[in-house]
Amino acid sequence: MGKPLIPAQRRERIQEYLAIHQIARTADLMSLLETSEATVRRDLESLEQKGILERTHGGAILSQRVLFEQAYQQRAQHFPEEKKKIGELAASLIEDGDIIFINSGTTATQVLQHIRRDLHITVFTNNVNAALELGEPGFQYYLTGGEFHARSNSLAGRFALDNLNLVFANKAILGVDGVSIKHGCTVPTNPEAEVVRKMIERTKGQVVIVADHSKWGAVSNFPVASVDEIDKLVTDEGFSREAMKDLEEYDVEVLVAEKVNT
Repeated sequence: MGKPLIPAQRRERIQEYLAIHQIARTADLMSLLETSEATVRRDLESLEQKGILERTHGGAILSQRVLFEQAYQQRAQHFPEEKKKIGELAASLIEDGDIIFINSGTTATQVLQHIRRDLHITVFTNNVNAALELGEPGFQYYLTGGEFHARSNSLAGRFALDNLNLVFANKAILGVDGVSIKHGCTVPTNPEAEVVRKMIERTKGQVVIVADHSKWGAVSNFPVASVDEIDKLVTDEGFSREAMKDLEEYDVEVLVAEKVNT
């Protein structure tokens, strides 16, 4: 065993580890730093106070800030296969007779594209891609109306909110830009946040979040829901087991969309 590290050195190594792995277990940090669990916990608490990480049940995750909204086409290029599988799995949760809210975003669009065409359901969405890509889907769907936002291909604003106030859904399937235990679900713009909050408020049933593994630990500008407001999270195989355990403590059911080996 070498010379004990001073606090600044330990915390620097923790940050280096998180920069590579994004997630760190307390046991792994104890081994890396050759120190006690109590010392690691103190270091993690100090780094959390600085906004560098977020402590979890079994360790910590790197805090990732999502400051700006990327254009829709840019976001569509991130993890396209994972989003497709997430969309398929989330769409399979929809049943005959459902009234569903689905918001904008590339993963939410995948949900819309994979809904079975023979279902007798009604979908309300602010996702303009619904009109562009669904064609004649076989089920009823309504655009919320509202101000068009080109970067996200979405509708928002007072007109959209007023129309959502006319409906109660029994399911909401919602894409977000960040999910964390401390900060909940977040999105980068206030107009989209207002729509998502309203959809959750008007849902008298399950709230399902669709998010690929890269969204875990990310924090964007506007909160839309705390983790205890979520019923299910549909994600991909890259989502960590430690994160699943953290969410399950809040009674969030994590559903993993598995890739099909060809």
